[in-house]
Amino acid sequence: MRILRTIADVRAAVRAARRDDRTVGLVPTMGAFHDGHLSLMRTARADSDLVVVSLFVNPTQFSANEDLGSYPRDEARDAALAEAAGVDILFAPDVAEIYPDGFATTIHVAELTDVLDGASRGPHHFDGVATVVTKLFGIVRPDAAYFGRKDAQQVLVVRRVVRDLDLDVRIVPCPIVREADGLAMSSRNIYLDRASRARATALNRALDAGEAVFATGERDAEAILSAARRVLDHAGIAPEYLELRDAETLRGVTTVERDALLAVAARVGGARLIDNHLLTVSDAKGAE
Repeated sequence: MRILRTIADVRAAVRAARRDDRTVGLVPTMGAFHDGHLSLMRTARADSDLVVVSLFVNPTQFSANEDLGSYPRDEARDAALAEAAGVDILFAPDVAEIYPDGFATTIHVAELTDVLDGASRGPHHFDGVATVVTKLFGIVRPDAAYFGRKDAQQVLVVRRVVRDLDLDVRIVPCPIVREADGLAMSSRNIYLDRASRARATALNRALDAGEAVFATGERDAEAILSAARRVLDHAGIAPEYLELRDAETLRGVTTVERDALLAVAARVGGARLIDNHLLTVSDAKGAE
């Protein structure tokens, strides 16, 4: 595996692969790798001839009161894990390489970014995500890019950027990877002390409770949300949001008639955590 720092070097490596008619897969990350990241890399490895992983803690998606300064960073550890997963190129630029002096362009996706994490973290968050991902697509020119479904809203935003800007890249959403007790893997789990770590499992248990009600054939959104809310209340967790939204448009729903996203965000101890379950109408009891 090669660790490359500059856009020019990455482009040269990709051009060389293209001359040999090799396919290119990209896994955009902010580092602090866990098994969720590694599952994306392994999927890219199975699909692609050349696997590029970007490692860049993107400052534009953090607000002033968020954890940019304390976000976990350990490039040596990440590089070793990426190499073991079969990655060919680790693109680890500094901030000035991605955002040089005078950088003045932002990609904004309307509507999809107005709710859930967009409302909770602010409009800058998905503007930063959309902008840096668009830059990475322009640098690497991948055939496919791999994203985890834990960040379901991010997947939808990136797909909209690709569609609206006619970018020639296939977006591959990959399953959420969980700990044995159901907690979704996240780089921010490192912030949890033992007590908070135990409480954090309530997020997935709440989603399980909502999904169990849905699986009986219940389609009323409030009934599904109430079941999830009871689990969070019992754990003493006040969510930033607990919502049921259309899985494609993220519009709010009162009755589940199409696939829906049951999504939660909450601060537990020192960590802000997100999770979601996809409620698939065809899987519900009594569905045709």
